[in-house]
Amino acid sequence: MPNATDPQNLASHPSVSDYPIVFKQIVAWGDMDALNHLNNVVYYRYAESARIAYLEAINLFNEDIQVVLAHSSCQYMLPVVFPDTLSIGVRCKHLGASSMVTSYVFYSHYQQAIVATGEAVMVRLDAKTQQKVSWSEQERQQISNFETSGQSVTIE
Repeated sequence: MPNATDPQNLASHPSVSDYPIVFKQIVAWGDMDALNHLNNVVYYRYAESARIAYLEAINLFNEDIQVVLAHSSCQYMLPVVFPDTLSIGVRCKHLGASSMVTSYVFYSHYQQAIVATGEAVMVRLDAKTQQKVSWSEQERQQISNFETSGQSVTIE
């Protein structure tokens, strides 16, 4: 398992503050597994909550806009144990015609280290036909403005 405090490892991952949304997640005792660390599936639930916070922040999580998860991945670097709080940075890595790739970084307050990274691919759908639909120019501009604002919003 890579050492998250190794300077080479830290250099390959941006700081949480480099992400426009930082979602704070308290680790619950019930999220531990039999090995007494955060269960691998829980990272995906935490990423989902952070992803929804991102979409809400740019006003793209409503009844008019539907996105579905097409792919999700997580790379575990250090085990997380109770008690802890994670700061999960979220940003748009790539905006395709009808897709968006988001990237995540999970930072442990207890360990003072990045403990995991991840990505997700979402696809925008028409709410009625459930067919892929392109991002509008206005939506693209909303995302671009949010990503380039230089601000980081923390959601607790």
